[in-house]
Amino acid sequence: MTPEQARKLSLAEQYDWFRRATSRRALLRGGLVGAGALAAGPAILASTAGPAAAATRAASPLLHAKTGWTSGTSAVPFGQKVIFGADPTTQIAVSWQVRNAVSNPFIRISDSPGGWGEKIPAEVRTLSTLVSDTSPVDSVPLVSPKTITQYYLHASLSYLRPDTTYFYTVGQDGYEDATTVAGSFTTGTNSRRPFRFTAFGDEGITYDAVATTSQVRTLNPAFHLHAGDVSYAESGGSGLLTDTYDPRVWDSWFNQVSPAAGSIPWQVAVGNHEMEAWYSPDGYGGQQARWDFPNGVNGPTYYTFSYGNVAVFALDANDVSYEIPANFGYSGGAQVAWLESNLARVRSQPGIDFVVAYFHHCAYSTCTSHASEGGARQFFAPLFDKYGVDLVINGHNHIYERNNPLIAGQQTVNAPTGATITPATQGTTYVVAGGAGVSLYKFGAKDSYEGDVNVDTAIASYVNVAGGKTQNETVDYSQVRYTGYCLLVVDSAPASWAGGTSTLLVRGLNEDGVELDRFTLARTAN
Repeated sequence: MTPEQARKLSLAEQYDWFRRATSRRALLRGGLVGAGALAAGPAILASTAGPAAAATRAASPLLHAKTGWTSGTSAVPFGQKVIFGADPTTQIAVSWQVRNAVSNPFIRISDSPGGWGEKIPAEVRTLSTLVSDTSPVDSVPLVSPKTITQYYLHASLSYLRPDTTYFYTVGQDGYEDATTVAGSFTTGTNSRRPFRFTAFGDEGITYDAVATTSQVRTLNPAFHLHAGDVSYAESGGSGLLTDTYDPRVWDSWFNQVSPAAGSIPWQVAVGNHEMEAWYSPDGYGGQQARWDFPNGVNGPTYYTFSYGNVAVFALDANDVSYEIPANFGYSGGAQVAWLESNLARVRSQPGIDFVVAYFHHCAYSTCTSHASEGGARQFFAPLFDKYGVDLVINGHNHIYERNNPLIAGQQTVNAPTGATITPATQGTTYVVAGGAGVSLYKFGAKDSYEGDVNVDTAIASYVNVAGGKTQNETVDYSQVRYTGYCLLVVDSAPASWAGGTSTLLVRGLNEDGVELDRFTLARTAN
């Protein structure tokens, strides 16, 4: 399959072609049962069994690369990360990796370091990758194959106490270091107390990604939102079988972020670089092996959770993207129906003042690389208007941009740095914080941020629309623009009584912690 051929197929159609092609090749070649080769791509797939018994999930992309990887003998845990369960006040999932197959992995927790409780079993999910020193093509078999096997271990913790910090250690048969704290986490709160969360997107493995991740750790948020394009293991970003892909990049990325993600719940939304066609019809089989999403192991990659007075929605913009259509409509409308029913639910829920949504593709942006996604405007934005979503956080464009509040795509008020916005009457504020670490993009207008203000009232841009086309537009909503690495910091200050004023103070910071932007969202407490 060529890239041109792949672009004409949905991700599910590519996966179906891939499975049939690899099965046919296995019969013809007689070795590597279940394996085959792509005519013009780097990856081939085989089905292999995992090392554990019933708890093990296995998915197995096979990769062409110039270098192999030797697992060695170490089974020391690394790459720890935590994520909220369905109820953040009582449920947490902890994940980590080992380099070799292990038996009976476990986690032990305690509210004080060293006073460990009983061993709680962990699940093993295995990814196996075949590496060759020659490029696989239709007529040439793989030469000198080597196998990369990645072991992702997962433990789901329930019946925890709200507002409580726990420490954890992990191990398996033959390995337990009870003197070492692998990490810690703090469960969510139901109380009306102040808290902080952070957000960014488009990270990768770079010097600047280390800087923004270190800032998250220093800011010590209750949780962190990642708006997609996480490791860039799938570097093409088009959701094509012919895209370049190296699953080992995920391990490097997990190691990079574990000093923060091992203690701060790292809530990930999928971006276009998370579509890995070799795993499953929706391309998320690899993500299900690596992550625990609050919806459960086999649940969708879109989900919601509430923390204090804020309800948070992680959405999958690949489902609605006209720009990168490999997964367009894959949920069959289920995500949009789910979004509406859950927005209606949280808006009638006592104690919820603010609603925050985050996803990858930008609904409104003037960046020259991807600009705006018409699918997000068509399918998501009307529901944001209908149910009064206060803040939307996006990635995809590798810059910082904050728009004036919008209703039905129209600016309602000019909100310069330092402004207070009332979403109940003025609409939704959209922020792009896609400068977490990978190469930066540009604007078609001058940067305008705190300390360097330029006023451009009419900015030429475009929106991606159906049929892989773009539509030019001139917009007035772009208020703050910064070409540089960045992250978002949000401080919630709930009113202590119904009828009081609750606020979200939202700040954009550069990678050195210098403030670029600040504004306040204010609502009457529910």
